[in-house]
Amino acid sequence: MVLALCTAFALSQAFRTVGAIMAGQLRADFGLSAQALGVFSGTFHFAFGAMQIFMGIGIDLHGVRRTVLTAFPLAIAGAVISALSSSFGMLVFGQALIGVGCAPAFLVCTVFIARHFPAARFASVSGLVLAIGGVGMLITSTPLAWLVQEFSWRTGFGVLALASVIAWGVILWWVREPQQPRTQPRESVLVALRQFGALIALPHTLGIVVLGAVTYAAFISLRGLWLGPMLMERHGFSLLQSGNVALVVSVISLIGPPLFGRFDRDGPMRRRRIVVCGIGYACLFALMAFLRAAWIDIGAATLIGLVSGFIVWQYADVRVAYPAAITGRAMAVFTMAMFLGVALMQWVTGIAASVAVALDVEAYTVVLCTIAGLLLAGTAAFAWLPTPPAAGGAPSADADRAPRTVEP
Repeated sequence: MVLALCTAFALSQAFRTVGAIMAGQLRADFGLSAQALGVFSGTFHFAFGAMQIFMGIGIDLHGVRRTVLTAFPLAIAGAVISALSSSFGMLVFGQALIGVGCAPAFLVCTVFIARHFPAARFASVSGLVLAIGGVGMLITSTPLAWLVQEFSWRTGFGVLALASVIAWGVILWWVREPQQPRTQPRESVLVALRQFGALIALPHTLGIVVLGAVTYAAFISLRGLWLGPMLMERHGFSLLQSGNVALVVSVISLIGPPLFGRFDRDGPMRRRRIVVCGIGYACLFALMAFLRAAWIDIGAATLIGLVSGFIVWQYADVRVAYPAAITGRAMAVFTMAMFLGVALMQWVTGIAASVAVALDVEAYTVVLCTIAGLLLAGTAAFAWLPTPPAAGGAPSADADRAPRTVEP
């Protein structure tokens, strides 16, 4: 059943990274500016991130299976609309539908694992889910590049729509969610929203959320939007060659999370390591911005894929930063910040690229400097804003079963 749920997650990863491969043809067909391209790619992530809290409430009230089966058809409809788009507005509407439809894809996997697997197996099974989900990024590298080059970007969306139909059928056929004993009355939507608001108001949430909004966003903005156009325009790569580089970066990015997970350490050392990695991460983007050699761009992009694995330390930090009774909601807030951050960063970098073109400056230098600056700002916020109380501690197995409530 976990593998069945992973099919939707893998397609979510594919949809979020199509921009890097389709960007060239979309520009030609619709006459898009760099700013419009950022809007196209960011729309998915904005819709995805904005729906996280509501999908979390839906899972609590109606279960994993019903939530994903209800939402995912919107992704199918969005892919079909995107494939048939006759205008940029129609294309953006399709992306919004895809984002809403994919919103529960990762959340249902983690909730299902937490509910139906022993606590000792949570990390290993979650790692497997992340690896399988990463296959979606592999699809949007060389395979999608070949498909788009031989046919068109419309064919790419059509194939993803068909794959989404198959994934929905797999979930419908195989996933049967075991009933969970209910020990307290079911929450109303209003009460659930109030409790999310109280969590966000905690003083140490801001630093966690600000850094969370830029780290994953930096990697996805590079891999999912700017990498392909940069290699083609800066170095004269073909679409297929750019797809091959994207494939390498995607494969390396699958190694990062389990590698960094092995070196995780509880306590203050974790936060110091996160700050160091955030600074190093920003330096890699600055390196690509100013040196502009093909081998440096490829090498730095590959290292960025690997170093992005330190995001697992951020998840571990979230887990110990809040009482065990509200850890699940804290994860939902953090995930929402991550994907809204992707939308914001892609929109901001699109504007930066347009300004650079108007000033006759190389667009990718400005885009990469913007990403590096946002990473440094997020890292500074994480380091200097209020930190979690030392008494937070790691949650116990018994605490994991406590009611998920927080006093406003």
